[in-house]
Amino acid sequence: MIRQLFGTDGIRGTANCEPMTAETALRVAMATALQFRRGNHRHRVVIGKDTRLSGYLIEPALTAGFISMGMDVVLVGPLPTPAVAMLTRSLRADIGVMISASHNPFEDNGIKLFGPDGYKLGDPVEAQIEARLEDSFTPDLAHAAELGRASRLDDATGRYIEYVKHTFPRGLRLDGLKIVVDCANGAAYRVAPKVLYELGAEVVAIAVQPDGVNINRNCGATAPAALQAQVLASNAHLGLALDGDADRLIMVDEAGHQVDGDQLMGLVAQSWTQTGKLRGGGVVATVMSNLGLERHLNGLGLSLIRTPVGDRYVVERMREEGYNVGGEQSGHIVLNDYSTTGDGLIAALQVLAVAQRTNQPISTLSRVFAPVPQRLTNVRYTPNGGGVTPLEQPAVREAIREGEARLARMGRVLIRKSGTEPLIRVMAEGDDAGVVEAVVGDIVSAIKTATAASHPVMAEEAA
Repeated sequence: MIRQLFGTDGIRGTANCEPMTAETALRVAMATALQFRRGNHRHRVVIGKDTRLSGYLIEPALTAGFISMGMDVVLVGPLPTPAVAMLTRSLRADIGVMISASHNPFEDNGIKLFGPDGYKLGDPVEAQIEARLEDSFTPDLAHAAELGRASRLDDATGRYIEYVKHTFPRGLRLDGLKIVVDCANGAAYRVAPKVLYELGAEVVAIAVQPDGVNINRNCGATAPAALQAQVLASNAHLGLALDGDADRLIMVDEAGHQVDGDQLMGLVAQSWTQTGKLRGGGVVATVMSNLGLERHLNGLGLSLIRTPVGDRYVVERMREEGYNVGGEQSGHIVLNDYSTTGDGLIAALQVLAVAQRTNQPISTLSRVFAPVPQRLTNVRYTPNGGGVTPLEQPAVREAIREGEARLARMGRVLIRKSGTEPLIRVMAEGDDAGVVEAVVGDIVSAIKTATAASHPVMAEEAA
């Protein structure tokens, strides 16, 4: 079966437009309920959300859908995506649902689904749910006396805070550290500052006043300039930037320099190798991770296993082959000793544990490897009715072939369509920065030229 509704991270789109409408959310809930109904026990669903205004639209629609199929719904309100995954397991729920479009602007929203084990659903299960949307649900509706009930879990925030704190090594504290945390006006605006404060840090919290429309706006992991400025202004030891649903982490050192997910994965893997904690003999990352990380790990006798983009694919490979460190350059760090999905707070605490043990500044610790020159440019396009992208154009294909030939053994070219937005991501990396720059420029130019008439495009530099 082929998925069309589900992308690389659940369902996502502009709020109140298909597929992110109340009607579709209702039917997705009903289809998901059918997929996971098993036995005669009272089925339970955990639903969390970030701080988007449209959460008030999607949450009750999902709730109604599950209740109509006889499932009880536990509402936890604004909480990070990994908190919903954790609570799904902790409460022995049958399904977990996170309403979030992650790092996207507030106009978008999304639906992420978790199984009873707290892991995101795989492609085959999502395809089966999508296929059910074509059927009538009337024969499967619960009788009046068997409808589900909705309740709110008042201590959900406290449960997650305590869970995260217990992942920090026993005997260590954050005393003496001044930390700026940027919560992106998103799902972690309450929990992140509390976790850091209760572990002993002096906390400067920014982007913690969500109003429904300011999530990720000039803040968070995809826009760290405000955090960098605040770290310098506060004379802080470091800064942490989360995204809208707090499954992504970008760090800033005491000098205001950004530290991406590749460096963070390298640091954790290196530290865990030294303590004997690393499993699998390497790290699982995506095709986007820097060649420098791969070379560094190889020098340590470790491997870098690459997957398609999406932390879900990283987690699947980790589970299949026994790895416990993985993630994405964008800041999704998956440490499956502690969490079933990316968790920005837990990843931050593991880095901070290394800093406290070694008494070294983040600027020293986070320069794990020298990155190979890499250039990533996003090209926005307008899809046509047939789903054809500019990548099908002969001139674009030729530009890609020429770029691959120019880099040859000294680097690589990666072109992919975003699974969550109408973007084509053009990435190249190699030892010669000038060649990398030229290759990306030529491919972007070919995309724009070949599609100018039917697909207005706008290239925008990736964050």
